[in-house]
Amino acid sequence: MLFGVFAIHSPELCPLNNENSKKIFMKLRVNMEREMKKYNINKIVEFYMSVLEHEWVIVIDAVHAHDIEKLCIDVGISSLSTVKIVPLNLYDQTIKRFESE
Repeated sequence: MLFGVFAIHSPELCPLNNENSKKIFMKLRVNMEREMKKYNINKIVEFYMSVLEHEWVIVIDAVHAHDIEKLCIDVGISSLSTVKIVPLNLYDQTIKRFESE
């Protein structure tokens, strides 16, 4: 199942402005890939960021949102951002479901 992870931080905690946040950010992808094996996380599909909005959007293929929550804690995302985890559906799959009803 796909999930969107929306992580928003303050300008003060932005990796551009905060050395501790920068250290976490610089190792984030590597740490996520290493730790995801612990938690039924199949793949990090994509990782986007909007620098001026101080927001990261990570698309993850996983079994449970609770596993993503644990990953965000383990790798430090939750130490500098407010995190929202949202289940996602592909448009084509949604259309197929509607057509079968």
